[in-house]
Amino acid sequence: MNEEYRYLMKKAETEEEAFARLSGIMEVLRENCPWDREQTYESLRPCMIEEAYEVAEAIDSGDKDNLKEELGDVMLQIMFHTLLAQEEGVFTRTDVINEECEKMIRRHPHIFNDIEIKTVDKVLEKWENIKQKEHREGSHTDRLKDVPKALPALIRAGKVQNRAARVGFDWEDAGGAFEKIAEETEELKTAFRNDNYEEMCEELGDLLFAVVNTARFLDVEPENALERATEKFIIRFESMEDMADSEGKDLEAMTLAQLDDLWEKAKKK
Repeated sequence: MNEEYRYLMKKAETEEEAFARLSGIMEVLRENCPWDREQTYESLRPCMIEEAYEVAEAIDSGDKDNLKEELGDVMLQIMFHTLLAQEEGVFTRTDVINEECEKMIRRHPHIFNDIEIKTVDKVLEKWENIKQKEHREGSHTDRLKDVPKALPALIRAGKVQNRAARVGFDWEDAGGAFEKIAEETEELKTAFRNDNYEEMCEELGDLLFAVVNTARFLDVEPENALERATEKFIIRFESMEDMADSEGKDLEAMTLAQLDDLWEKAKKK
């Protein structure tokens, strides 16, 4: 053990000690570890996204021990980014936390000021109004542009559509959304028949956008729905492979008809 860093080896007993310990470890790594010294905001960006998704996976699995670990990884990323900012003299961890505290107080006037709001819908409406003023969104289009491009495409599409719907630009019911899916499907088929790659990309995007729109009317999260479909596919594919193995067959050596037969059997399971 390096005696110089013995003070960092002891587990913290309070929140204050825990933050100080993590901060100290990060500063030591930034100064002495070749990998940590090379990192920038840009190089750490994929790590932040990956860790956030791992938190989501821990929540979905219900594994609280894993959740504790993954939240720690996200916290590490936050500490790393703020350390970079401190080195540049841009802002500090205290600035980051105070900024968030001020934002929460501003956006909850029904708690911190004498404003009465009784329903969740009204709370969300007030939140969006305050957020709009904070971001100085001068037009409805500004509000659409304010949805971060870094979000997963399905999530971003849904948020953009929700904001457009607030000004009345929306279908009257799910029927219009379903018809739009059919329309975009036909246009995609036409692009395919024309063997036009650019048109296929455009029409496929329009179809996905229409599907997300339909999901809004059904009150279904498209990201979750697609994830469930992917997991279902993996489970059925595993069942296919198990059945093939039990018959001494290799999936790669089977015909499409044979694979389809296994797939139907897997679905029935």
